[in-house]
Amino acid sequence: MQKITIAIDGFSSTGKSTVAKQLAKSLGYVYVDSGAMYRAVTLFAMQNGFIETGCFDKDGLISQLDHIKISFKFNKDLGFAEVYLNEKNVEKDIRSLEVSNFVSPVATISEVREQLVKQQQNFGKDKGVVMDGRDIGTVVFPDAELKLFMTASAEKRAKRRYDELIERGDDVSYDDVLKNVQTRDHIDSTREDSPLTMAEDAIKVDNSSMNLKEQFEFVLKLSEDKIKSIS
Repeated sequence: MQKITIAIDGFSSTGKSTVAKQLAKSLGYVYVDSGAMYRAVTLFAMQNGFIETGCFDKDGLISQLDHIKISFKFNKDLGFAEVYLNEKNVEKDIRSLEVSNFVSPVATISEVREQLVKQQQNFGKDKGVVMDGRDIGTVVFPDAELKLFMTASAEKRAKRRYDELIERGDDVSYDDVLKNVQTRDHIDSTREDSPLTMAEDAIKVDNSSMNLKEQFEFVLKLSEDKIKSIS
C-alpha cells in the first residue's frame, strides 16, 4: 500500500505529539516531533547563556547553530523516539515550563527555522512519515497528502499541560501555565517567519471535547481514508 506524508499542525498543548505518535505506530510510519527540535535548540541556548529572562543574545545563538546536533532514538520501553541534543538524552529536560517560556522567541529566528526545516524535510523524503509542529503543512511539507490542524480552547489546553507537568513532579501553577499557553499562541501566530496558520487544504480538528481515544480514532479514520483514496 502506498505511503503518504501526514502533517499535523496546531496550537501548543493540543495533543499533536500524542496523536502523531499513536498514528505513526498504528500505520508503521516514522514519527518526527518538530516542536521537540525547537525545544532542543532552546535548551542549548539556555545552557550556553544565550537566553534568560529579559535577555536574548540571538546573534550568539545563530553563531553556534552548526554545533547543535539533534537526533531521535527509539526507546522500546516507551514505544517512541526520544530527543537527543549533541548525543545526550534531553527528552525530559525540553518539556519543562522554563523551556516552554523561551521556545517561541527562539522559533521566530529565521536562521534557526531554516536549519531545522532542512532537517525535517530530509526526515520525510521517503514518505511514510507523521510530523507535527507549527508550519509542517504550510512550509515543511506543503505537498503532504494529509494535513490536520489541531485546536482547542486555551483553558482546555492549559489544564492538560498543567496536569501533565504536575504528574511528572514539576512545581507549577495553573495560572502560569495558562499565561504561557496564551503568550505562545500570540507569538506563534504573529511571527514574521512561518507564522502558525492553517493550510487551505488542512482538516481542522477541534478536540476540546474529545478524549485521547476519540481523538486517535477520528484521526486514524481520516488517515486510512486518505491512504485508500490514493492507493
